Amino acid sequence: MRILEEVQATLQIAKVKEEDLQPVTYCLSFGDNVSSGDYCLMELDDTLCKLIEAGKSLIIRGDKDEHAVLCTEDKTYDLKIADTSNLLLFVPGCKTPDQLPDISASPQLMHAQIWGFSNCYWELRRQRPRLKKLKKLLMENPYDGPAVGMQEEAPGLKYTMDDLLERIQASREEIEAHLQNVHACEIEGFWRILDFDYEMKLLGHVTQLVDSESWSFSKVPFSVCLEELGSLEIMNRENNGQVIYALDEDKVCRATAQLLLQNAVKFNLSEFQEVWQQSVPEGMSARLDQLRGLALLDRSSKPETISLLRIEDLPEDTLERFNSLFSLREKWTQDDIEPYIQDLCGEKQTTGALLTKHARSSVQNGVKVYNSRRPVAT
Repeated sequence: MRILEEVQATLQIAKVKEEDLQPVTYCLSFGDNVSSGDYCLMELDDTLCKLIEAGKSLIIRGDKDEHAVLCTEDKTYDLKIADTSNLLLFVPGCKTPDQLPDISASPQLMHAQIWGFSNCYWELRRQRPRLKKLKKLLMENPYDGPAVGMQEEAPGLKYTMDDLLERIQASREEIEAHLQNVHACEIEGFWRILDFDYEMKLLGHVTQLVDSESWSFSKVPFSVCLEELGSLEIMNRENNGQVIYALDEDKVCRATAQLLLQNAVKFNLSEFQEVWQQSVPEGMSARLDQLRGLALLDRSSKPETISLLRIEDLPEDTLERFNSLFSLREKWTQDDIEPYIQDLCGEKQTTGALLTKHARSSVQNGVKVYNSRRPVAT
């Protein structure tokens, strides 16, 4: 190990003035069997540091063929290796000047041992959760109703919350929120998506009951529904007392529109609106603004048309999403494209800023439209 005099001599050779340095000099030495593979370094912001200090966990998720992400209870971060030209040393017990408030003005030499080293570290960047896979997994075995009599449920994979946490690259809170968005239900401990035809069958039962009982859509007694529909569907008969539910008009109209559109490539808009209004329960109003992110209107065609375009069927990646949208339509107004890109925006980003970054704008017939920034493959 070096002594203080040797350090001072080295400073003279390097033409460094000792008074320009801190009075404490650390002499570093490598411990036995130290290698660069012993430790991985990760750069954390203040929020993540406080989580660790509070005893919370950070979890790395991803299947073998996926890029790893790091998750807290409510956020997802992308993990990327950042190289550095300076060798990073892991030196436990080494203190910075502000951690040595009682040091004297006279030079001191302190020794510390290097436990590990690296020329790279893990860099974290907040990202949107990767949730498209969640619905794909649940759609492997959609729930189409209880088995009747001796009939057994169709075989297929089923997933608990723990299974989903193992497979989906998102935090628990983000997964739970998305399960609600896709109308998933927990049935006998497994998370299931209702088969769409079965879901519409249940909706039909409920709306027919509301009509026959002359109830208001805003005041539907849950316990009576269970009693009346129990002979048609085996339903969960938990005790809910006098709980009153309301049918969501927008969601009922939206589901009905999806049922009408899913078997047609394009639908004459005026004819669709007429059939749609006739198909929803009496007293409900079908409006085109209920179809944002579900259906695409083409007002440039003669006659005007409408077709099914669900946001969940589009790619998750931002560039792939824009390429897909511009392959479907060469020019978009902001009102038309906005429902299909809102989920791509960051916490402080607007759809306008996202369009400026990924599309070219022009004005045609007094209307601002957006085109692809790159040629679209045909």
